Amino acid sequence: MRGGGQRTGPGARRPLALGLSLAVLGVLGGCDRSAEAPTACLTDLAPPDPANPTAGMARLAGGVFAVGAAPEHSEEGPPRQVRVGDFWIDRTEVTNAAFARFVAATGYVTLAERPLDPVAYPGLTPDQRQPASLVFVGAGAAGGDPTAWWRIVPGADWRHPEGPGSSIDGKEAWPVVHVAWEDAQAYARWLGRDLPTEAEWEYAARGGLDGARYAWGDDPAPTDAPKANTWQGVFPVVDSGGDGHKAQAAPVGCFEANGHGLYDITGNVWEWTSDWYRPGLAPASVMAQGGPPRAMSRDPGEPGQPKHVIKGGSFLCADNFCFRYRPAARAPGPHDSGASHVGFRTVLRLPAAPASS
Repeated sequence: MRGGGQRTGPGARRPLALGLSLAVLGVLGGCDRSAEAPTACLTDLAPPDPANPTAGMARLAGGVFAVGAAPEHSEEGPPRQVRVGDFWIDRTEVTNAAFARFVAATGYVTLAERPLDPVAYPGLTPDQRQPASLVFVGAGAAGGDPTAWWRIVPGADWRHPEGPGSSIDGKEAWPVVHVAWEDAQAYARWLGRDLPTEAEWEYAARGGLDGARYAWGDDPAPTDAPKANTWQGVFPVVDSGGDGHKAQAAPVGCFEANGHGLYDITGNVWEWTSDWYRPGLAPASVMAQGGPPRAMSRDPGEPGQPKHVIKGGSFLCADNFCFRYRPAARAPGPHDSGASHVGFRTVLRLPAAPASS
């Protein structure tokens, strides 16, 4: 849920910082905005264009594969054999430049830029209903309280990822963040596309390596050749920045693509899927149809708040804490809120081939 401020006490609406699983949030030892980071890593990013619906996408032939794994975390299994059809998927996470093109063409206003509806959010003060979004503010001053590492910042949105005074100037090739599920879906619909199902996303993330632990295989990435933008070092004490992007997102495409030609499919920022979240994987027949219905959505950490599955982990994921930058990993994301480490990519499904006689 969203809200322009945090409230405490009996009966208070829980702030968004509590609405995301702590396993998703991770922590930083401090945000490094190094000027040495590249402004772009790919030079062939095709701009989104409703007249060219597969621009910037890779085509994947469908098939049967194992969703999930013998769980590192309880919600990841048990594995299910699921069939997905043929589909196209974005080669990269949707960038600031791509999202700006959508906004310019449609006039769309994201949820983080809108005040909350007092009818939908009764009991909040006018200050708490002002436009805002969830920003990581660091662990230093917060001590051992994980809920204080994040703050709902008025004025934080996709154009101002850290709040008023911040900007995406020079970060056109970075993944767009502070997009709620509704915002991501609106962008996808503009292009005649959709958000991937959990099964489609994981099939794409595995890159043909069915059952592998990581998107690149079973072995951890060597320290001298990182495979994704994640946290290196003892979490949450310090991120060494060994991957070249210390405690922050990277421009899309700075790491080697997986077997399907997809960049940053794990790490960098979490990605929305269309599936409603519940602990553990739904039956294979349910996953093949796009996951469980909203009525079955449940996050044990915040009962009564339906959420969507997010996949892929982010630059906050470390082996000794989150460890969710693996294809099988999954977490709940509040459907009415964005955050500074959540983005998305889109899919375009192909019609099923007619059955042979």
